[in-house]
Amino acid sequence: MFEPMLDLKERIAFVTGAGQGVGRQAALHIATHNAGGVVVNDFHASRAEAVAAEIQKFGIPTEISVCDVADYVAVGREIERVAKRFGRIDILVNNAGNAGPTSSLTDLPAFWATDPTEWQRWLGTNLYGVLNCVRHVLPSMITNNYGRIVTVVSDAGRVGEGHLAVYSGAKAGAAGFMRAIAKATGRFGVVANCIALAGVRTPGAEVMIPDEAALKKVLRNYIIRRPGEAEEAANMILFLASDAAAWITGQTYPVNGGYSFAV
Repeated sequence: MFEPMLDLKERIAFVTGAGQGVGRQAALHIATHNAGGVVVNDFHASRAEAVAAEIQKFGIPTEISVCDVADYVAVGREIERVAKRFGRIDILVNNAGNAGPTSSLTDLPAFWATDPTEWQRWLGTNLYGVLNCVRHVLPSMITNNYGRIVTVVSDAGRVGEGHLAVYSGAKAGAAGFMRAIAKATGRFGVVANCIALAGVRTPGAEVMIPDEAALKKVLRNYIIRRPGEAEEAANMILFLASDAAAWITGQTYPVNGGYSFAV
């Protein structure tokens, strides 16, 4: 009998930064492909509640998790709480990113005009947030001999962006960390991969590109000259979270309209 390739077989997913944009769409994709439950994490409770309500319309059990992923203790508390409800977490999507939950992405200073207090907002969410979430889900994944970890990084971490130096470093660090986790946990049935995004049409990106002239300038560097859509990023996340990708680990897949190439 034919089995849908992307059927998630009632597995439980925890999606960070799922209150809007790519995270929201990833949570919806997962919910509509036979997940057993979806945890919607966001720093903003109202966002998480709105997305959870969307998922509940599909009849999929859901739970909200409100915390800053950069807070190791809070992440541990939340993952323990939702794992008790669902019994386990099978899929982790590390999507929370940008400059943290409350910072602005406009009028960014050059790196040489900053100091460590400024760097923390980039490192906290994009690097330490990934470490925190992976640290707290891995013990049960290893015990259950099954796990799917997908981390959303950025082409900034692959090719560098001069105006986003610390962000670029944090995303590159997250990708390197995932390769190490892939090597450490493959024998326990856990696979770990990244997707690297370029310009995707999300609320955060729209703040950085205020008008059509600015957008046209940005798109000169793209082969497919339009912004990506959240659904297109979520497609790759869903694939890597499914058993269709069971023999893929330690990889970073660009989803970027040809902004840069993988070699």
